[in-house]
Amino acid sequence: MSADNITSQTSPLTDDQRERILRAVDAAFDRQVAFTQELIRHPSLRTAEKSAQDLLYGAMSARGFEMDRWDLDPAELAEHPGAGAVEVSYDGVCNVVGTYHPREQQAAREQQAAAQAQGRSLILNGHIDVVPEGPEDQWQRSPWDAAVQDGWLYGRGSGDMKAGLVANLFAFDAVRAAGLEPQGRIHFESVVEEESTGNGSLSALMRGYTADAVVIPEPEEDMLVRANVGVIWFRVRVAGQPTHPREMTSGFNAIDAAYFVLSELRTLEERWNAQKSEHRYFEDLDHPINLNVGKIQGGDWGSSVPAWCELDLRCALYPGVTAEDAWQELTDALARITHDANGNPIEATATKTGFFAEGYVLEEGSDAEAVLERTHRAVFGQELRSFTTPGYLDGRVFVQYGDIPTLVYGPISRAIHGYDECVDLESVKRITKSIALFIAEWCGVADAQ
Repeated sequence: MSADNITSQTSPLTDDQRERILRAVDAAFDRQVAFTQELIRHPSLRTAEKSAQDLLYGAMSARGFEMDRWDLDPAELAEHPGAGAVEVSYDGVCNVVGTYHPREQQAAREQQAAAQAQGRSLILNGHIDVVPEGPEDQWQRSPWDAAVQDGWLYGRGSGDMKAGLVANLFAFDAVRAAGLEPQGRIHFESVVEEESTGNGSLSALMRGYTADAVVIPEPEEDMLVRANVGVIWFRVRVAGQPTHPREMTSGFNAIDAAYFVLSELRTLEERWNAQKSEHRYFEDLDHPINLNVGKIQGGDWGSSVPAWCELDLRCALYPGVTAEDAWQELTDALARITHDANGNPIEATATKTGFFAEGYVLEEGSDAEAVLERTHRAVFGQELRSFTTPGYLDGRVFVQYGDIPTLVYGPISRAIHGYDECVDLESVKRITKSIALFIAEWCGVADAQ
């Protein structure tokens, strides 16, 4: 499963090949939308991805791919510096990978001989897990209906990122429907845990899946991600002194104290944002480092001054800042908080709860980006734009730990992680066409026999 030893570069497509591929995407797009709708109807929340993975396993297997499926191993992952902390069971939490082998490689494999690819290899990656839908009555329709309205496909995970996962498969289909066979090995990865740890893509890399380039069609507004932040998830527990409310002044409210602790952490957030000019590609972002309170719980009884409060937080860090260094700054900041504004003693401790991921920069000038620039221009009729995002992406796994150029590039969406998430179907079609052309040019093609 190692990267191919390439002795020659592939050539750009002919006009006829390009047109055949583009027409093939158009011809199959209704089926592509229908399959995406079917996938959205499987609510693949964290640890409940099995039925959606079953669907993708069947779709990949039907295409004749060599199939692999495995449960993530938290003990194995814990040995890797890029792994996130795990608080859930990984029993039944699996990745699915389907591998396409060019005919020459397959023949060599069957003869147990060393195969040398004629074209460059590729990973087409996407995550199957989705974030919780929140109160369903706040949606215009069920988040699992997968309705199409005014050119937009609705539903949790429609944009982030089931449309992209399906686009990977149908882009490949278009190449073959055009009468062409890719000449490089292709791994189709449907991974879990992108929304919480990044352990899914990391597990696939640790299993040996690598290639000469990676494409991840996350919802990125028809653009290429140039850089993105790292992320740490952590929990802060604040202790209090419980009493009866009639004697509140003799106690100490841990929930009140938690708000004070959060305000002190905001000072660190402000300081990190003030450093943005020191980090390339982040200089013009308004607020690249965001500290988010995702969850709060505390206390045991409505008529008792609470003895404890826990905050679940997410904090970003710049590329080039190690997760360990950022963690040290966070825990040092907490250690300095010994009393609140009223002089009450505070004890605040932090534990890792998920992401422990460093950011990355996609360096300019790679062959992969040059190919994507050509395919994007052929489909969109304009230059490929890139941008910097203050969000997490699995691209960091392949860039940092696989040294693989990774193109995070995908369709226009609205309200990802929010109510009425949706994806622009015309954008999905264009992105599918661009990926299909990328597959053909990057891997090289030959006429099907």
